[in-house]
Amino acid sequence: MAEKIRILLTEEEVNKKIQEIGEQISKEYAGKQVHLVCVLKGGSFFMCELAKRITVPVSLDFMSVSSYGSETKSSGIVKIVKDLDEPLKDKDVIVVEDIVDSGRTLSYLLEMLRKRGPRSLALCTLLDKPERRVVDVHVDYTGFQIPDEFVVGYGLDYDQRYRNLPYIGVVELD
Repeated sequence: MAEKIRILLTEEEVNKKIQEIGEQISKEYAGKQVHLVCVLKGGSFFMCELAKRITVPVSLDFMSVSSYGSETKSSGIVKIVKDLDEPLKDKDVIVVEDIVDSGRTLSYLLEMLRKRGPRSLALCTLLDKPERRVVDVHVDYTGFQIPDEFVVGYGLDYDQRYRNLPYIGVVELD
């Protein structure tokens, strides 16, 4: 079965939105340093572009979590595959995600990070699928709300492919 990719959000639309989010974060965190925490792998493309557009001092860290195991649906049990390199105590932390859908993994992750004592903790996502939410998660910075379609590009993949697309596309199977 072959797939086609239909463009949902152009590269220009994505870049414009990331610029807007960067300006908003810069304004709200004026006089502070922001510590961005990227959830790998998908969030890395978005976080790198976002960091370039934030004008206050920025530090970066990365973590990788899994909630799928060998299943295709989230188990709700989160396993930390790669933990943060730096402590969060007294930092203004923004967790950067590529997409928020069910909210299960992020809800667990945010609660775990809160226990590490950051001064503040916010969530920023490029894409939000509120139709898929099963656990309430507050998103502080949202790029785009999108319909419940399977999307790729800008870090999002289909079987490890299409992450490098500079736009957001919808996978359509033939």
